Amino acid sequence: MLEMRPDCEKCGADLPAQSGGAFICSFECTFCADCADALDERCPNCGGELLDRPTRTAKLLEKYPASTVRKYKG
Repeated sequence: MLEMRPDCEKCGADLPAQSGGAFICSFECTFCADCADALDERCPNCGGELLDRPTRTAKLLEKYPASTVRKYKG
């Protein structure tokens, strides 16, 4: 199950699990669309490809909540 991290690791932008616009690598490093573009769709942590993160519906978020642990280090 995806962790669905709540923020962009590069700029700190909020990335709600039920909304589009988040990009992840195979290790679930998470970035907003603007940062993913600036990174040429390559994860700066592992070098992996950044792909669109799927969304999670509100009903499933109730049963399987998204992470609240923010990864942005500012």
